[in-house]
Amino acid sequence: MALKIRLARGGSKKRPHYAIVVADSRMPRDGRFIEKVGTYNPLLAKDDERRVNMDVERIQHWVAQGAQTTDRVSRFLEAAGVVEKKERNNPKKAVPGKAAAERAEAKASKAAAASEATAE
Repeated sequence: MALKIRLARGGSKKRPHYAIVVADSRMPRDGRFIEKVGTYNPLLAKDDERRVNMDVERIQHWVAQGAQTTDRVSRFLEAAGVVEKKERNNPKKAVPGKAAAERAEAKASKAAAASEATAE
């Protein structure tokens, strides 16, 4: 059985509240889970201690049993100092989109034409 430590959404429309659960990876996001190991409330301030509550001992137990954490849960664990921070690589993050690239190209050609006109 492939185990995941992930978020299960609760709360009403526009008012999310998440449970950090250990679940079989084949189960639905908000479906059956094995154990609830914490909560996450994104509506609270980032520096609020109640924003993320985790039972770190149980999470470490499940990770030792072979459970994989999702990206968001691993970030919570990194912030808590439980696991070391992973190197993340997103080379396309800094690349501008189509429209921005076209604007930059147009601005560069306009500036080049202006400098040629002043040089003549």
